[in-house]
Amino acid sequence: MADVPIRQRDDASVHQTLSGTPKTRILVAGAGGVIGRRLCRMLVDDGWSVAGTTRSTDKASMLLDLGVEPVIVDVFDAPSLLGVVRKAQPDIVIHQLTDLPPALAPEKMAEARIRNARIREIGTRNLVAAAVAAGVKRMVAQSIAFAYAPGPKPYCEDAPLNLDDPDIGLSARAVASLERQVLTAPFEGIVLRYGKLYGPGTGFDRPPGDGPLHVDAAADAARRAATRGESGVYNIAEADGTVSSDKAVDTFDWNPDFRLGEAER
Repeated sequence: MADVPIRQRDDASVHQTLSGTPKTRILVAGAGGVIGRRLCRMLVDDGWSVAGTTRSTDKASMLLDLGVEPVIVDVFDAPSLLGVVRKAQPDIVIHQLTDLPPALAPEKMAEARIRNARIREIGTRNLVAAAVAAGVKRMVAQSIAFAYAPGPKPYCEDAPLNLDDPDIGLSARAVASLERQVLTAPFEGIVLRYGKLYGPGTGFDRPPGDGPLHVDAAADAARRAATRGESGVYNIAEADGTVSSDKAVDTFDWNPDFRLGEAER
């Protein structure tokens, strides 16, 4: 088995903004989540000034410890969110907003899917509007790679979503709305379709079937997408024959085997 790549500082191209000037400010929406906190640590280590939103006052101290400016805001409160984004003055916004129970507790998932769909549609609408008003140049947004309609595998980014399925349809329609909003806004929009997460904090120690993705590699993909790639959709998952992530590998120089060192988790 090949050695698993451990986090190191990346090449100089990651340390610049899209214009080639020294990088400045990123806002991570959903910074207290399982991906968000890893991503924030990476961005701070890379030299970014990072602000991170959370709904929880309990997570503010954790973000401070990471070197992140914590911002407590409800994404459904559009005026407050607008004020937060304008004050932060980010060049780039990374959208990692979700509303899911810890470890995806099965008994809570039916209600959580409804809440999560709402945050993907309405929360995204408010975040995009705030970003546009604040003059943001680029947004990277989390979507999912497990909402494709049945068809030939591996699924590429142009494969249709399973919008009418009685089970996955709610999530598929919500991410379709999220993606459309991000990709049609007047900034560079990058959509990362994440596979099924596993790793510390996800509730899954081992890769689930059908397009798994380690949480460390998910965060690294968002980090790289902050300064690389043209607007569009990118699958982000391990190569098990379910989805093709070739576009992300080529564009972002992304490695699905990426892992953080133990001290960085």
